[in-house]
Parts: sequence; C-alpha cells; structure tokens
Amino acid sequence: MGSMSDFPVVRKAADFLEEMEVPFELRALSAHRTPAEVEEFARTARDRGVKVIIAAAGMSAALPGVIAAQTSLPVIGLPISATLQGIDALLSTVQMPPAIPVASVGIDAALNAGVMAVRILSLSDDALAARYDAYRLTLADKVKLADAKLAVIEDYKYKVNN
Repeated sequence: MGSMSDFPVVRKAADFLEEMEVPFELRALSAHRTPAEVEEFARTARDRGVKVIIAAAGMSAALPGVIAAQTSLPVIGLPISATLQGIDALLSTVQMPPAIPVASVGIDAALNAGVMAVRILSLSDDALAARYDAYRLTLADKVKLADAKLAVIEDYKYKVNN
C-alpha cells in the first residue's frame, strides 16, 4: 500500500487472504517517496515466491503501475479514495501504457482484490480452489438469510409479504 493510511481499506484483502490460508506480505511502499524500495520489492517478488501482487494507492495511484513496470507477475490495482472520491486513483490505475497491464478492482474494493488474487492462485492450487469454492457457497447462504429476515419485518404499512 502507498501509506499506512490505506490500511483500513487494505485490511479487507488481508483478512480474506488469511481466511483462505494464503501467505502474503503486507508492506507500505510509495512510488514517490520510496521509489528504490518499490523497485527492489517488484524486481525480487518472484524470487520470494510471490505469485500475484495487490498494489493499493490513492490520489495519483502510481504504485500499481510502477510495480507492474518492474515485474512480470500479475498486479491487481486497488484504487483508494483519498481525494476526488477515488476517481483520480481509479483512472491512474486503469490507464496504463501498452504492455504494462494492471488489473483493477473498484475504488476501495479490497475484498474483490483479495478474491481476484485467490482466483488467480487457485489456477495452480487445488486445495486453495476447494477453500475458495466453499467460501463461494456461503455467499448464497448470506443472501438467503437476509431475505428471510426481511420477509418478517412488519414495520411498514405498505410492505407486501411475498
């Protein structure tokens, strides 16, 4: 992430990776303030066993692109809403030059960044794929439970029960 102020958003990705039992690094690196460290991180990621990188940043959101320029690993950009409701970070993340791709999730969508990383890793890890498939099954259960709770609410005069 670009700075510690991004951690409240990034935490959702970290929590999901933890739930899926995926080892991960959690770093604060700035494309503008610590460019040498960013370059070292990106250049050596594969050697450390990293297979996919989630790069979160707000404002100019240069971090995902700078990392993508230094590695051949997949990079998932996570735009953070620091200014302009995050639109500036989103555009900086998705508007990459040819041959330097950064996949992107929505503004502050850290859970989706974690899920995308797990989907990528699941291509070569059957045990992780099984854990992810089990997680996916719980999503429908949550919606069904919410629907059942809404069905019994009687606080509204004009609500029609299904």
